Amino acid sequence: MSTLDHNKSTARRWLDLVSAGDLAQLKALTSPDWVMLGGPPNLPPGHAGLDELFRTIGPVQQTWEVEQILAEGDVVAVRAMNHCTQESFLGVPGRGIEQIFAATFLLRIVDGRVIQTWRTADDLGRLLQLGAHIEAGAA
Repeated sequence: MSTLDHNKSTARRWLDLVSAGDLAQLKALTSPDWVMLGGPPNLPPGHAGLDELFRTIGPVQQTWEVEQILAEGDVVAVRAMNHCTQESFLGVPGRGIEQIFAATFLLRIVDGRVIQTWRTADDLGRLLQLGAHIEAGAA
């Protein structure tokens, strides 16, 4: 298996472990120096950051479905759809509503472990699915 194929496999496995909420296996696949950009603010680096990420997310049932995966060098780009149900998202109650949204991840993989994660997701779409409303501010 080529390095690019191995990195793609690692990225897919990483998202599968996020879906499963398997923090122990996720840590085994993640560098102790890991950092995330585009996730919750002020995540500490490393495995403590993964702990905080899952604490921030709270109880969730989710499935990441990879739709496209590309690799170049040590970076893997993943376009995926998420189906999730959680108690709340950014303070908006979940009320048992399944949210379906797209996200793009860039994962930097070094020596078979994820060292950096960049996340861009349709968080506004999620909020609207939960019934949040946008109000214009005062001019």
